Amino acid sequence: MADTASTDTEKPDRWGAGVIPYAQMGYWEPDYVPKDTDILCAFRITPQPGVDPVEAGAAVAGESSTATWTVVWTDRLTTYDHYQAKCYRVDPVPGVEGQYMAYIAYDIDLFEEGSIANLTSSIIGNVFGFKALRALRLEDMRIPTHYVKTFDGPPHGIVMEREYLNKYGRPLLGATTKPKLGLSARNYGRVVYEALRGGLDFTKDDENINSQPFMRWRDRFLFCMEAVQRAQAATGEVKGHYLNITAATMEDMYERAELAKELGSVIVMMDLTVGYTAMSSMSKWARKNGVLLHLHRAGHGTFTRQKTHGVSFRVLSKWCRLLGVDHIHAGTVVGKLEGDPNMIQGYYDTLRLDHVPANPVRGIYFDQDWASMPGVMPVASGGIHAGQMHQLLHYLGEDVVMQFGGGTIGHPMGIAAGATANRVAVETMIKARNEGRDFLTEGPEILKAAAKRCPELQTAIDTWGEISFNYESTDTPDVVATPST
Repeated sequence: MADTASTDTEKPDRWGAGVIPYAQMGYWEPDYVPKDTDILCAFRITPQPGVDPVEAGAAVAGESSTATWTVVWTDRLTTYDHYQAKCYRVDPVPGVEGQYMAYIAYDIDLFEEGSIANLTSSIIGNVFGFKALRALRLEDMRIPTHYVKTFDGPPHGIVMEREYLNKYGRPLLGATTKPKLGLSARNYGRVVYEALRGGLDFTKDDENINSQPFMRWRDRFLFCMEAVQRAQAATGEVKGHYLNITAATMEDMYERAELAKELGSVIVMMDLTVGYTAMSSMSKWARKNGVLLHLHRAGHGTFTRQKTHGVSFRVLSKWCRLLGVDHIHAGTVVGKLEGDPNMIQGYYDTLRLDHVPANPVRGIYFDQDWASMPGVMPVASGGIHAGQMHQLLHYLGEDVVMQFGGGTIGHPMGIAAGATANRVAVETMIKARNEGRDFLTEGPEILKAAAKRCPELQTAIDTWGEISFNYESTDTPDVVATPST
């Protein structure tokens, strides 16, 4: 328990006029036993100097549920103690001075069924600007089964996606079309065709390709789907291109999605920036129309990357699984984007597993039961290449989309050759694993041997084999290895 000597938790007259500390108003209940139906949150709190950590935790509970800054008589018109959130535990963060983990329980009655917009408005609505805190980060949430069941979840999920695509036993391979801005629609389609015929399963629009003057959305859709159909005919495989339907209004998004469906696209995509309500609406559309739904987490780093303030991507992953997407970008461990193995594996567990046990080392502070809700396919992208295939498979597993943008389109022998290098690399490593070989330690030699029979892979390894994106970091650790409740 945190040092609480300075906080008098004896409750004064609850109805005395004026200002009463949050801890004394009922928002601090160290003896509270969370109910199975409660939504639980783990907050990393950094109180201002002189602010007691218990009072800070109670303030977060109060300001994210029923409290305001002074006593209000209208509390008498409710069963106020039922609706109050309860901070029931505050622990110092090991080895980090001035930071604490506060555990808060919210009664399920506080939230509208099936609404991430309402859930987030409540939990992160205005408390993150509270003056008594220097910083506040939502590290994890326990979504009770009772609330999980009010959501539809992914339109299809991992199992159904593989059945749609008829692809099993290996990761799916993709690439983002590059350059992502400036190509004409016809040239854009040429990139898509070359990558798909070379061996990839998917190509995709990037987050900022919508409908700009250099390439309007309808033209891109037509040329991309022509490329997809040609590649399917050439290879005999199901292929897809993530057509980005992100737009200024829901009416525009529905129009773009409908054309994608009419053209035969197996998948569409949207950006996180459209918001939770728009994402929920598109999820319903995707389920109704039998189209896979990819989510690009555009903008997430503005609130997930800082380790002391904001919202962990673990929590965002839970929200997106509830509202329902089939894919979401979730980090790579290796590559140009941030992520250490424990952090990334915590994200992947959250997205894919049906039951996720508490594992503070991976940033998972509560058991999470998804009650058979389909899993979301994580997408690994950002500075990865064929020479890292053994590492990617070791850390990320098979149920993942590996997207090699520059690692396909930047291949010296051409786009199709880049795709072939990736396909040969993944199939080689899967075969090695099935033979019982330790592909993490033997991986470089396994790939080197395969490259002798595949000039495309040899060239990829020669070109990018020594490339890494490792930098010294002084960040606060993303996960805090404290015992879970």
